[in-house]
Amino acid sequence: MEKVLLVYSLFFSFSIITCSATTYTVGDSSGWDISSNLDTWITDKKFKVGDALVFQYSSGQSVEEVTKENFDTCNTTNILATYGNGNTTVSLTKAGDRYFVSGNKLYCLGGMKLHVHVEGDGKSLAPTLAPKALAGSYQNTNTLPQSPSSKKNAHFSAGVVNCARDSLQLVYIALLAAAHGMLQI
Repeated sequence: MEKVLLVYSLFFSFSIITCSATTYTVGDSSGWDISSNLDTWITDKKFKVGDALVFQYSSGQSVEEVTKENFDTCNTTNILATYGNGNTTVSLTKAGDRYFVSGNKLYCLGGMKLHVHVEGDGKSLAPTLAPKALAGSYQNTNTLPQSPSSKKNAHFSAGVVNCARDSLQLVYIALLAAAHGMLQI
């Protein structure tokens, strides 16, 4: 019986450890907006491989990923990626620094920019556990949003949903192992 409890405990612990990814809504309820104090917002955050950033913004706005040099000068002409649908999820799939600015250079100069340092966890599986982009989230390199969108307060990424499903599957397997162990006693 002790072996059965040990197996169950190990499976349950593994399910909790593999589901430690966090989805952060940039700027919390204010979203990706010129009124958000992103320097204050980031102070208590510790970003890890597998986490995700959700940018929520109004139509006519965009999020651009840039190099450090372009981040420092708010250069919005040479960008790595542009997101422009009002609701963008960016998965943090590798360790290192990521830089995001407003597509409006004046807003960027006003503080609408975000530097995120992503800490590695040394696990090769982390990128496969990263939350997936929300439905409707796309990378756009040429145009701004086509339709208006509204800000929402809470989001559950596909990564959170998949994590919960995977945890339930592990618990189910642990229960089967426990039942099998009891039958052999």
